[in-house]
Amino acid sequence: MSACSSGTALDASKPATEEVKSNSEDLKRSLPSGLGLSETQITSHGFDSTKEEVMEAGAYQGGQRTQTKSGPVILADEIKNPAMEKLELVRKWSLNTYKCTRQIISEKLGRGSRTVDLELEAQIDILRDNKKKYENILRLAQTLSTQLFQMVHTQRQLGDAFADLSLKSLELHEEFGYNADTQKLLAKNGETLLGAINFFIASVNTLVNKTIEDTLMTVKQYESARIEYDAYRTDLEELNLGPRDANTLPKIEQSQHLFQAHKEKYDKMRSDVSIKLKFLEENKVKVLHNQLVLFHNAIAAYFAGNQKQLEQTLKQFHIKLKTPGVDAPSWLEEQ
Repeated sequence: MSACSSGTALDASKPATEEVKSNSEDLKRSLPSGLGLSETQITSHGFDSTKEEVMEAGAYQGGQRTQTKSGPVILADEIKNPAMEKLELVRKWSLNTYKCTRQIISEKLGRGSRTVDLELEAQIDILRDNKKKYENILRLAQTLSTQLFQMVHTQRQLGDAFADLSLKSLELHEEFGYNADTQKLLAKNGETLLGAINFFIASVNTLVNKTIEDTLMTVKQYESARIEYDAYRTDLEELNLGPRDANTLPKIEQSQHLFQAHKEKYDKMRSDVSIKLKFLEENKVKVLHNQLVLFHNAIAAYFAGNQKQLEQTLKQFHIKLKTPGVDAPSWLEEQ
């Protein structure tokens, strides 16, 4: 056997693991110096052994090399999650609803205390009572308008019938003529009175269903703010009566903060209601004064048969009547 063949036989007798080790060391030396050799694992298996040898090379995560990119870094906690925001809003709403419901039930059962502004509460009660009375006047005035409209319509038809008979009955020409003129005059005066009553109805309706209703909406917001204020005030009082330690002090501080926020809201709503009630009273007196004068003068002139005074009343309040049987002017005529 030659020397070459002897050398080959000796090399083949070396363990396979030593050869793999040698190759791994060569791989280590061939890698760039910039790569960290602390994370990625290269495992070599022996051909006749179950031993494993681990060699670290390069920066790998999950089988892929990570590369650092230049530019601003966004932290995970800075990214807002819409779902979490909605969940937080629902949580706060539920907690606030629970506290307010508990406060309402406590007040109805006579167990909870209630903040009362006696002067403001009295003004609100008067406003609600007046609203009911004005609504009753409004319904009655609408009924009167409907009945007057039917009467005027009947009088006009009766006047037309008398006028027709006046032309066809020569022996009763004058009698039918007088009645025809009277019914037509009554119908005309009735239409004038109807215009005054409808103007009165429109003004009172605006006062009741818009001006007063707007003020009552503010009152409802004020009452809701009062319930929230009392609910958080009760919570703060209960916490202050309990022990003060490292666990309760943060809760007391948070409760004090919430109480102060709802107190400011309550004070603001109370001020808004007081201002609106003041302006409403001034507006109500002015509107009702004019409308009651109109209603009185129109009714009195109509039943006194004073046509001139009735027409003068409508001119005083700038009320325009629609001429019977005449259509509304076109948009060209209004220019």
